[in-house]
Amino acid sequence: MSDPNVAELPLPKGPARESFFLSVLRNPLGLLAIILLGLVILMAIFAPVLAPNDPTRVQIFSVNAPPGQGYLLGGDGSGRDIFSRLIYGARNTLVGALIAVCVSGLIGVSAGLFAGYHGRRFDLVASWIFDAFMALPAIIVLLALYQSLGSSIYISMGVFSVLLSPGFFRLTRNLVQGIKHELYIDAARVSGLSDIRIIVRHILLVVRAPLIIQVSIVSGVAIVIQAGLEFLGLGDPSVPTWGGMLQDAFANMFTAPISLIWPGLTIAITVASFVLLANAIRDRMQSGGSTTHRKPKLPPATAATTANPPQDPDIVLDVRDLVVAYPDGDAWREVVKGVSLEVRKGDVLGLVGESGSGKTQTAFAILGLLSTGGRILGGSIFFDGQDLSKLSEAEIRALRGRRIAYVPQEPMSNLDPSFRIGYQLVEPMCTVLGISRAEAKKRALKLLARVGLPDPERTFRSYPHQISGGMAQRVLIAGAVSCNPDLLIADEPTTALDVTIQAEVLDLLRDLEAEFHMSVILVTHNFGVVADSCNKVAVMNDGRVVEANDVNALFAAPQHDYTRMLLGSVLEDGDTRTYTPPKQTSTANEVTA
Repeated sequence: MSDPNVAELPLPKGPARESFFLSVLRNPLGLLAIILLGLVILMAIFAPVLAPNDPTRVQIFSVNAPPGQGYLLGGDGSGRDIFSRLIYGARNTLVGALIAVCVSGLIGVSAGLFAGYHGRRFDLVASWIFDAFMALPAIIVLLALYQSLGSSIYISMGVFSVLLSPGFFRLTRNLVQGIKHELYIDAARVSGLSDIRIIVRHILLVVRAPLIIQVSIVSGVAIVIQAGLEFLGLGDPSVPTWGGMLQDAFANMFTAPISLIWPGLTIAITVASFVLLANAIRDRMQSGGSTTHRKPKLPPATAATTANPPQDPDIVLDVRDLVVAYPDGDAWREVVKGVSLEVRKGDVLGLVGESGSGKTQTAFAILGLLSTGGRILGGSIFFDGQDLSKLSEAEIRALRGRRIAYVPQEPMSNLDPSFRIGYQLVEPMCTVLGISRAEAKKRALKLLARVGLPDPERTFRSYPHQISGGMAQRVLIAGAVSCNPDLLIADEPTTALDVTIQAEVLDLLRDLEAEFHMSVILVTHNFGVVADSCNKVAVMNDGRVVEANDVNALFAAPQHDYTRMLLGSVLEDGDTRTYTPPKQTSTANEVTA
C-alpha cells in the first residue's frame, strides 16, 4: 500500500560513523587544545632541530640579557638562552608528566578494575590503601624524601604518581561497580570466559572514555606539581625544565622581570590545553556525537504539506499521510511511511503491530518527542484544529501534559530515583495547572487512591525503588490523567507486568477513560489487550497502516494477509502443541549398545 503523495527516498548507503578523534575535532575548544598540545609535543620531539643554541651553554655577557641580543627571548640568570631552554624544557617536562600519568594510571586502573569486579576483601583492603595515599600531602611527602630521592625529577614524579593513583582507582572502581551486574557481563560468565578476559574485553572497553578524561586532567596536574617541585629546588639545575626556568626567573625578577613571562605562559597554555581537551571529550561523550552532523537534503515532494483541519468537532486527532524519517548516511531512512489515523471523542484506538513496525515512532511524532535526528518529512497531525507538525517546541510543550498525556512503558525506568513519588506528581501539576503545592498534593493523593493504590499517603512519601512495578505503573497513570487530558497515549502500559496486574491496569484505563471523557491510543503488540480494551484498531507493518477497522469487524473478517497472520499466531481456540520425541537414529542405537 504505497501512497502516491509520499516521495520515494534514495536507498541509504549505511550509517556514516565518525571517529572519536574527529568528533572531538569538531568542537572548537577541542580543536584549539589539540593544536596547542600538538605544537608543544612537536617542539619537544624536534628540540635539537628547533633550538638555536645549546640550552646548557653559558655566556657571561648574556646574563639577564634582554630579547634580541643574540637570544630570541633573552638570557637567564646564568647567561643561557631562554628560548632554547624553553624548547628543551618541553621535552623534560612532558616526560615527567608522562611518567606520572602512566604509573598512576597503571596502578589505579588495574586495582580499580579488580576491586570493582571482585569486591569483598580485595575491595576493602584496596580502598583502605588508596584512601591512605589520598590523605598524604604530596608536596610535603616529596620534600621529606628529597634526600633519599636525590635531584632526579623523574624519580620524584614516579613517587608522586603513586600519590596520584587514588583518583584513577576511585573512578575505575565506581564505574566497574555500575556495570558488572549488566546482563551481557552475566552472559559472558555463563559462556565460560575467565574473569581476566571479561575485565579486559568487556569492562575496560566500556569505562575507557571517562578514564581518557581523567588522563587529560591528571596530565595538567602533573605538569603543575612538577613545576612546583622544581621551583622549590627539587630538580637538577643543569636539566632545562619549565619549573627550573621559573625558579631562575623568580630569583632575578627585579633585574629581568620579563623572563618570568615565558615559562609561566608556557605552563599556563599547556595546562589549559589539557583542561580544554578534557572538556571537549566530556562534551562529546554527553552528546553521543558518533554520527556525522551533515544533514541529508529533504525530498522536495514531502518538504511541505497543505492540509485543512477536519470539520467534524468530534474528531480529536487526525493524522494524515504521516512520514517520519531519520538520517542514515546521505539519505533519510523512513520509519513511518504515510500513516493515517483518526481518533474521535471517546475512542480507544489500539495501534497494533510487531516490534519495529513504527507504532512507537508514530506516537512520539504526535507527542513531538522524536529522538535526536528524527524529522517529520510529510503529512499532518491535527489536534483541536492545530497541525502539531507545524508548531514550535514551546507550543507543543504547552499541549503536553495539559491536553495530550503519555503513559510510557517500563514504569520503573520512567520515575526519577532521586525524588519521592509525591514530588514527581505535585511538580507537574503546579507547573501545568498553576495551582498551589497544597492543592496539588491533595489532588495527587486523590488520584493515587483512584488508581487503586491501597495506601496513598505511604506511596506519596515513597521513592520509586520502594514500590513494585505494578504500583509504579499506576503512579504513572495517575500522573498522566492529573491534568484532565483530552488524549491519552499509552505505550505498552502492561509491559513487564504479571497477568493479574496487567488485567487490573487495563481495567483502570477503561474506567479512567469513561470517567475523564478522554480518548485513548493504546500502543501494543497484544491482540488480547485490543479485544479487551479497544473499540477501534489499526494494524501497522513496516511503518504503514495495513488495515484499520472496528475491533469486532476486524476480528470477524480480517482483510489483510498480515492481520490474518497476526491473528493466526494466537493459540487461543487452536490445537494444543504437544511434544514429539525425536526418532532414534542408527548411530544413536549403536552408541547406546
